[in-house]
Amino acid sequence: MKIVIKGTVQGVGFRPTVYRVATSLGLKGYVLNKGSNVEIGIQENGDKEGFLNSLMKKLPPLAAIDEIEVRDDPIKGYADFEIITSSEGEKTSVTPVDTAICEDCARELLDGDNRRYLYPFINCTSCGARFSIIMNVPYDRANTSMRDFTMCEKCLGEYTNPLERRFHAQTISCPRCGPKYTLYGRKGEVLDERNPIETFARLVDEGAIAIAKSWGGMHLICTFDQANRLRKLYRRPAKPFAVMFRDVNAIEKYLELDEREEKLLTSAHRPIMLLNKRSSSDDLSAISPELGTVGAYLPYSGLHYVLFHYLGSEGIIMTSANVSGEPMVIRNGDAFNLNADYFLLHNREIVNRVDDSVVRCYDGMKFFLRRSRGFIPTPLKVLYKDRILSLGAGENVTSSISKEGNLYTTQYIGNTYHYPTVDFLASGTEQMMKLLGLPMADLDAIGVDLHPRYPTRRYGKRLSEEFSIELIEVQHHWAHAASLMLDRAVDEVIALTLDGTGYGVDKKAWGGEVLQSRYDSFERVGSLEEIPLIGGEMAIKDPRRLVFAIFSLLGRDTYTAHLVSEQEARVMEKLLKNAPKTSSFGRVLDALSCYLGICQRMTYDGEPAMKLERYLAEGEPTYEFETQVESCGATAPRPRKPCKGLDRKIVLTLPLFDQLAEYRISTEKDKADIAYSFVYALIKEMVEIAADACDATGIPSIGITGGVSYDVPIVRMAEALVKEKGLRFLTHDKIPNGDGGISVGQNAIVGHLRNRG
Repeated sequence: MKIVIKGTVQGVGFRPTVYRVATSLGLKGYVLNKGSNVEIGIQENGDKEGFLNSLMKKLPPLAAIDEIEVRDDPIKGYADFEIITSSEGEKTSVTPVDTAICEDCARELLDGDNRRYLYPFINCTSCGARFSIIMNVPYDRANTSMRDFTMCEKCLGEYTNPLERRFHAQTISCPRCGPKYTLYGRKGEVLDERNPIETFARLVDEGAIAIAKSWGGMHLICTFDQANRLRKLYRRPAKPFAVMFRDVNAIEKYLELDEREEKLLTSAHRPIMLLNKRSSSDDLSAISPELGTVGAYLPYSGLHYVLFHYLGSEGIIMTSANVSGEPMVIRNGDAFNLNADYFLLHNREIVNRVDDSVVRCYDGMKFFLRRSRGFIPTPLKVLYKDRILSLGAGENVTSSISKEGNLYTTQYIGNTYHYPTVDFLASGTEQMMKLLGLPMADLDAIGVDLHPRYPTRRYGKRLSEEFSIELIEVQHHWAHAASLMLDRAVDEVIALTLDGTGYGVDKKAWGGEVLQSRYDSFERVGSLEEIPLIGGEMAIKDPRRLVFAIFSLLGRDTYTAHLVSEQEARVMEKLLKNAPKTSSFGRVLDALSCYLGICQRMTYDGEPAMKLERYLAEGEPTYEFETQVESCGATAPRPRKPCKGLDRKIVLTLPLFDQLAEYRISTEKDKADIAYSFVYALIKEMVEIAADACDATGIPSIGITGGVSYDVPIVRMAEALVKEKGLRFLTHDKIPNGDGGISVGQNAIVGHLRNRG
């Protein structure tokens, strides 16, 4: 018989496992990688049921089987069981994710008698770099950046020995034959080739700011006490830094950690986890100024283990090394353009840039702020077979590609308003399509955002014209809702889509919406009142403009005198008349944060609202805010007309700010309680609108999505209010809540639109 197995079966030790199971049963035949599948041939008289049962029980830890095809096929001429040379075949999946080195490799790494003692590129068939080094499938050494390193006799012996843990481990190497690190100075001069990591660790402990090359990119590294120096060098006055700790015990000294968070932190994925600060710890105040959380993670590569072997520090800042707004650096030559004292670089090529994933736990769910290393390119199942490319929004971009019922998302791309990131979007998308064996010309459709100025839209339009591919526009918040639907396997939802801004079908900036969403249509059944954006995008960076606009409209100009000068006020007053408007929930949070004196300038994306979150977490609903609601005609996606006679309910925000002005704020506790009460009143009214829509349509679920849904106190408010209504509450788990999930939602909508009827 012949067996074809599809799924995550390349680069995970699958063929060696097949070999061991087959030989233990005395079977004759072969196993080979064919395209991105594994083909097994069993010679006549073999026990196929016994073989498959045994194989299922002994699957490698990283393997995942999607489909098994068994057919009768004469297999002859094998004296025993063999692993034979890979061949071309159908590409239905891609290589597995990069995973942290396993316990066996970590043990060998720190064993003074092992020949790989302190060797930073240690790995086996069950762990190590995968996606970051692969050029093409099948996953063989010749198709990875390890092709530049010829195995020594000892490594070759392990590679060819079925009893060895590294049997057919494509990235096998050792200090004698594998990649090496070198320590360089500012001008690229070689400082240490013998003990580069030991010297690097000493210099970091002594106060150096340094750059180290890892699997999928480079990191800026320094001790906690050098945080302010790092901020000055990179002009990041308040942006939070990620921190790598030696072990779980070190994390628990500084941060709160529950069982679920610890399990994810120590998993093979090794994401950065957003964890709450301990109230007794002030040592991390410079790491994430005025925030209640810190992004923390544990060593995942051999380099990290070796580094902490030499470091005296129990934790270090380890954040992406890049020019602001541009992708992380991956080439050695480019590293020296960054500002650092020392550079620890290796001589293995990074084929696929892949940032660290960032996750926040919410009860039993995962909120992905960034879904990348450790999780990409694991596919999602969809109900359509179409080959669709979708390109996301403008910031926090990913692209998504569907093929034969699987949906693949690229690694985190970033902010496409910077040209190098647009270039990365193109190269990352094309590489993923290459791994999937999907030529651009074979696409059925391309999904893009409605926003006319998004670089992702321009890229999609260019591809559409060049290859004559159908281009389909998808409204931003509908895509958010669809990503939530796919994440939670529902066909319809009433979704609170809360974020900064997204282009609406009426050409206005939306962002505080209640959508009745299906894959083929949506209704805008509720929204926040529009507020002016004085200076357009400048109002996002300078939330004082939001506060000035709001209180000017209320006739309370004197309430902003402490925020803006007389000259600024005169200019803003002129700009106010023609200012664009937005229904954004995020901008309301920014205005509230600014008015309360929490954050009056945005120096990184989402800063005012993020700093407000700490107050929401500590606040109580002790103040009374009365909400007002108006009705307006519902809006639906073009060209469909509003149906069912649902009026859009508009929650008025100006009256809430009018009431806010009446409260006297004396203490930090006052700020927390006022902030909580204000936001709770908004969420309560939006849930009321959503619940009414559930009653009118029979939809049993209310969900929350968009960038605001990373704010845990707001999500908790919404959940409690929804459950009081006896309705099901949905949050994200596998797909990013924010704009990183937009391409997924676009893809799902385009797939269903093409197949409706």
